[in-house]
Amino acid sequence: QVQLVESGGGLVQAGGSLRLSCAASGRTFSRNAMAWFRQAPGKDREFVATINWSGGTTSYADSVKGRFTFSRDIPKNTVYLQMNSLKFEDTAVYYCAAARSVVAGTSQDDYAYWGQGTQVTVSS
Repeated sequence: QVQLVESGGGLVQAGGSLRLSCAASGRTFSRNAMAWFRQAPGKDREFVATINWSGGTTSYADSVKGRFTFSRDIPKNTVYLQMNSLKFEDTAVYYCAAARSVVAGTSQDDYAYWGQGTQVTVSS
């Protein structure tokens, strides 16, 4: 059974940092692009960042560019999202996703596997 399990969410003050982790089990995702999406209350799920299979290429939403860093540890089958300079508007449930291909874009349709999400709350 394939599982993506996110962790690392929590409550943080504006300007603070959090690091989210997403551990995969059931199969290796070493040849798959991965991504983070988020969904704020009352809003649609939106793209945050994506990383290609090797970790050599990343892409970010404009709203997080320069503040968030996406990385992966292939042997550990785990990806990370380092979030710095957090803002109130970053408050959301953050979801990890895995694509079927080595590269993927910003559309949710590109991703076949999803985690259950982890809550990030930024207090102003």
